[in-house]
Amino acid sequence: MTLDSAPVTAFMPFRYDPLVVAVSFVIAAFASYVTLDLARRVRQSTWGLARVWWGAGSVVMGSGIWSMHFVGMQAFEVPIALGYRGGLTLLSWVAAVAASAVALEIASRKTFSYRRVVLGALVMGLGISAMHYIGMAALELVPGIVWNWSLVAASVLIAVLASATALLIFHLLLKVPRQQRLPYQVGAALLMGLAICGMHYTGMIAARIPDSAICLSSDGLGGPSLTAMLTIATGLLLVSTLFTSLLDARMQGTTQRLAQSLQESNAKLQTANAELKQRAFTDPLTGLPNRLLFEERLGQALLRADRANHRGLQSRVAVLFVDLDGFKPVNDSFGHAVGDALLRDVAQRLRRLLREEDTVARIGGDEFLLLLENLREPADALAFGQRVLQVLATPFDLSGRHMRIAGSIGIVTYPDQQEADKLVAQADAAMYAAKRGGGSRCALFEPHMNADATEQLELQNDLRRALEHNELTLHYQPKIDATRQLITGVEALLRWRHPVRGMVSPAIFVALAERFGLINRLGSWVIDEACRQIRAWEDQGLRMPVAVNLSVHQLREQGLAQRIEQALQRHGVAPSQLLCEITESVAMEDFQEAQRSFAELAAIGVYLSIDDFGTGYSSLNYLRQLPVQQLKIDGSFVRDLDKGDNARAVVQAVISLAHALGLRVVGEGVETPAQRDILLAMGCDELQGYLYARAMAAEELLDWAQGRQARGSVAFSPSLFGEP
Repeated sequence: MTLDSAPVTAFMPFRYDPLVVAVSFVIAAFASYVTLDLARRVRQSTWGLARVWWGAGSVVMGSGIWSMHFVGMQAFEVPIALGYRGGLTLLSWVAAVAASAVALEIASRKTFSYRRVVLGALVMGLGISAMHYIGMAALELVPGIVWNWSLVAASVLIAVLASATALLIFHLLLKVPRQQRLPYQVGAALLMGLAICGMHYTGMIAARIPDSAICLSSDGLGGPSLTAMLTIATGLLLVSTLFTSLLDARMQGTTQRLAQSLQESNAKLQTANAELKQRAFTDPLTGLPNRLLFEERLGQALLRADRANHRGLQSRVAVLFVDLDGFKPVNDSFGHAVGDALLRDVAQRLRRLLREEDTVARIGGDEFLLLLENLREPADALAFGQRVLQVLATPFDLSGRHMRIAGSIGIVTYPDQQEADKLVAQADAAMYAAKRGGGSRCALFEPHMNADATEQLELQNDLRRALEHNELTLHYQPKIDATRQLITGVEALLRWRHPVRGMVSPAIFVALAERFGLINRLGSWVIDEACRQIRAWEDQGLRMPVAVNLSVHQLREQGLAQRIEQALQRHGVAPSQLLCEITESVAMEDFQEAQRSFAELAAIGVYLSIDDFGTGYSSLNYLRQLPVQQLKIDGSFVRDLDKGDNARAVVQAVISLAHALGLRVVGEGVETPAQRDILLAMGCDELQGYLYARAMAAEELLDWAQGRQARGSVAFSPSLFGEP
């Protein structure tokens, strides 16, 4: 190479092949597009994957710029053959890759700095210029190229400005929304391609080759084959890199969508689990904790109290059992909706009384449990109980009605009472002592009450064992057709013969089952046993319809109709052989649940009856919405039929009402001929009571049906026994 002042007489003429120039521009623009895409990959990927993309991107971008240079050199046509030395050619590729590495490193930074852009543009521009002029040196011309240094400086300046432009474009494209990014990225690639080509061809114009020069490396790399090889290799490299980048973007997008979907699924699952937990541990009516959650918190409170007392700190736990006095008349008089509203108001008042560490729970019906922690003396619990009584005594305003109720409260404190597992039962026993004392008062548990509490626990455990060891039986009381004086069916009545206590009254063990959550198991056993007995009788020639009583707990239980249908199918019993009875007060206590359950039972063909009619609060509107076939007049009215006109008026009205609605009427509790005759005169359809028969075991009933009954007893309807 020589200076402009060297004595050179002439320079070689040269021209450019327009087609090859166009190819070089396409390579430069395509390389720029791929580089922009790779810069985004580097920025968005994790550190390890970003390093891989940075290394691959540096090679691809550098190779693209380098290929554009040598393709552009192939467009340069002079009268002599040209070739390139391999070592210097490789060095020029290294310079291009290094410059590209700097560009990608700066573009991938999370923070933007103009100082970093200026420094990066200088390094990158000088690297590209080095690549270009090292590539020119690989020609090995003698005499050497004569340079126009003004144009050389211009080419270097173009390289630096092109680099700065590229780095700014990298930054600006990251702010463009993904949906609008493609046209901006294409435009930016074309602009960068023009800048790179501008630098290259400015540098080429700055080079003048003496007319007498020869190329010592003419036997090296060169010729049309080099152009084709560079174009194809670079194109494949760029296309494969772009495809890989797009595939990675698609996979990352899919991964992000899957991760987002997984996060949403996890969030939904957590919400569902929270809802299930909320339902499992919360009373649905009041939103208070239920018995399960109360017992869990009680156990934790007792552990905390033990630790505090072990450290010498005086700490007591109190359990208060609150039972509302006068709640049943509210339900009976105003219906379940008003009763439910009252329970919710009671729950709110009790909740406002408590400290943050205390707990109030509803355990069923009108019963509440309070858990108080960190008390000093039992007197503190008694004082709190008095506050509860005062709060309950304040009138409740329900839909414009002012209602007054009271409460009976049983209190037990720990560790004054050592038996931690009996605290709730002891508080329950104390509450009953308060009720026996007239109600509306508090009673602190005393040892003499323990007998009742212990008996309750023992009886509860015995009842559980009775369910498991078949100690329960059903007895059956006949129902008599009033006109024909023939037996038309029976009512199943539950009996428990305790191995030690003997016969236990249903009034005792049914109430116990309701209090300790056994009533649904008990009800399911009755239904299954009744279906089994219907099948057994039918196999012996007795087609006996059986009525069973449903409790309010069963009525509110989901899937009652399905369980009854399964019991019928299991024993091969026609649904019409089973009649389900529910008391009027229970039906009116939760009319919507009663209506739903009765509709499901009617759908499977089971007969339905309203028991104890006249003792609850109902209306014609409610009654006509229930798919029942029968009303049973409460025995208290039947008992007074022959003693006064009031009872007769009520019974006559009930019979007339039932017949108007197309229902059959059963008078229960018939004990005297006078009661029978009055009911017959009023048109009562069926009779039931001790006048005809007490409840009896299934074997006794079968003997009666087969004629082994006392003289004068009523006979069985032919439709039940013998020829239909």
